[in-house]
Order: sequence, then structure tokens, then C-alpha cells
Amino acid sequence: MNKEGHVLNAVLLSIGLGYVLHPSGDVPTFRAIAEISVPVVLGALFPDVDTAFGKHRKTLHNLPVLAIIYAYPVFFDNLHYVWIGVATHYVLDVVGSKRGIALFYPYTKEYNLPVGVAVSSERATLVTVLITGLEVALIAAVVHVQLPVQDLTASITGLL
Repeated sequence: MNKEGHVLNAVLLSIGLGYVLHPSGDVPTFRAIAEISVPVVLGALFPDVDTAFGKHRKTLHNLPVLAIIYAYPVFFDNLHYVWIGVATHYVLDVVGSKRGIALFYPYTKEYNLPVGVAVSSERATLVTVLITGLEVALIAAVVHVQLPVQDLTASITGLL
């Protein structure tokens, strides 16, 4: 995916996350969108910094980098949501493009799905929007469709 595709994905994802977390569409929704959007967009752009150094789609396009960025807020209490942008960047490069990325760098094998489109394709924007919709739906399912663990535990203990 190209830079514009990654930014489009991040912006649409931020809006979707705002509505998933605060579906009312009022001030808390827009506050969440504002809070989430800048870190997600920065995270979506970060992996492509490896075009200036290292090997593109290898040096900063891998799971160890994602793990470091995911853990960063735990140690420094900042850069929240950046990992979401990085993760969705990887998703777009694996699912939405033909080339793929080296998920386990320094092992250089690149992983992709055979359904991707070329970055220069006229369908690249459509693929980006479709993938973003799937990402928002997955996040909504995780946030709102949770197995009621306490109810399940109470039911099991009631049977014993």
C-alpha cells in the first residue's frame, strides 16, 4: 500500500474506533476520535521510515517492532494507540498488496496473501476501504461481543 492508503486507513479506522468506543455520536465520540487519530496516523506512517534506512518492508515491518511499540506505553505511559496504526499498516501490506512483508525479520521471507493488489492499481483505494471496514468490524466484535465470563463461571459453579 502507498502512503495515501495508509493515511486513509488510519483516519477511517480512527473514526470507526471513536464510534465503536462511544456509539452515541456526541462529544465523547468526537473526543475519542481526536484522541485516537493522531497516534494511529503516526503509527500507520512509522513502518515506512525504513525506506530511508535499512530494507523496506523488512527493517520496520515485523512482529518484534510491533511488540516494542505495543509495550512502549507500559514503560513510558505515552504513545497510546500508535501500535494500532503500525498493526494496520502491516495488515494493509500483507492483505492489500502483492509483495507482503518480512514478519519475522531478520528472517527475510516475505508473507502476503494472494488476493492483494498492486500499489499502483486503481482498486488500491477500494481494497484499503474494505480492509478498514473489516478491521472496524473486528474491533467492534471484540469490544461489544464479549463472552460474559462471570455469568459463565457462576453457571458452572452453580452446577457443581
